[in-house]
Amino acid sequence: MATSLGQRIEQAVDLVREVSSQTDPQEMVRRYRDRVRELLPNDLTLSLSRRDLDSPQYRITRSTLWEDDINPWEDADRIPLLDGGLLAKLIYGNEPRIINDLRMDSGDPAAEHVDGMRSLMALPLFDHGESLNMVVALMRKPNAFDLADVPDRLITANLFGRATHNLVLAKQLRRAFDALDAEFKAIAEIQRSLLPPDLPSANGLDLAAHYDTAHRAGGDYYDLFQLDGGRSAIIIADVSGHGAAAAVVMARLHAALHASTAPMDQPADVLEFANEQLLMQCRVISTAVTFVTAFYAVYNPADRSLVYGSAGHNPPRWRTSCGAVCSIAGARELPLGIQCGITFAQERFRLDHGDEILLFTDGIVEASNASGDQFGVDRLDAVLDRPHDTSACIISDVLEAVHRFTEDTPALDDRTMVALRAT
Repeated sequence: MATSLGQRIEQAVDLVREVSSQTDPQEMVRRYRDRVRELLPNDLTLSLSRRDLDSPQYRITRSTLWEDDINPWEDADRIPLLDGGLLAKLIYGNEPRIINDLRMDSGDPAAEHVDGMRSLMALPLFDHGESLNMVVALMRKPNAFDLADVPDRLITANLFGRATHNLVLAKQLRRAFDALDAEFKAIAEIQRSLLPPDLPSANGLDLAAHYDTAHRAGGDYYDLFQLDGGRSAIIIADVSGHGAAAAVVMARLHAALHASTAPMDQPADVLEFANEQLLMQCRVISTAVTFVTAFYAVYNPADRSLVYGSAGHNPPRWRTSCGAVCSIAGARELPLGIQCGITFAQERFRLDHGDEILLFTDGIVEASNASGDQFGVDRLDAVLDRPHDTSACIISDVLEAVHRFTEDTPALDDRTMVALRAT
């Protein structure tokens, strides 16, 4: 019984609906092949490919007579490689062909694959103007194909072929992305292992830290060094840029500081040493300008003093015990890694009981909401305007304010904080 127009339309709708839901190219081809045979019956369909081959070589990548459904993208070694013959002429001919009285020579390399077929329709699938693939429909009876059907079938086959190719590329890209993501994850884990697992309270100083990267790996850095006499050195730094390259520079800064020959209780000397090390090492990594802003401070519980130096870093915010919020100013020079021979200044002041200091990177004050507005220093000061019982409370209150302001807009920069509270 002949299929009515309504039934054919229903079959076509089912075909495109089912194909559109596929994410695996092999499964999409399988579903398309089965559905198309309902709409356009034939006795045999072959898929050919000459991709990455030289004339007259080609492969038969699929055959509806094969019991085993070979995946040509993953099992290429199982696909027949043929050389010359009628099908080679067709696929290298770059044009559609109909042969309604097919008589293939028994010596043709493809003879066994088209045995008993008398009609052939060859539809080239173009990629960059070349017929790199081809669909060949065959029937056992002669004169089975009509030349008038070629335009529609050619367009349909090429649109599907392009969709399949794009899906293959998407799958390859996904695999590559997953591999890269695994590498970045490993870099991030190594990077986090360089940070102190916690910040133990120093004599007279309550400490807390927060570290969150915008990507798997980032360029922010903080650290704590225990010095003699109960003194503690704290650094926070921000590498220009993001991702793996910034993480490498961060790791080099970490290595330089932990192998430093400079007196660690002198911020100016530490920053000068780090600057020279980065200039010497980072030029090997990239010709691009890579710089690091840093703030380094040493706390002495004996006189409650804080000695500090800054290499172009955001001035920390200071809430005094009397409730005033201001910046720790002065001693601010160029970032690290820009110019040789920089000398860094250092300043000193005394902390009183209840004083709070927040060290932070750009990602905090430059956190943006959906409208593009930045969190800014004023909003940060509003959080610090009220006293906190612990340094951890300072961190949590700032994070809550940032999240509330950004409304979970994805972070574009790493966000790192170190909070100090004099006890």
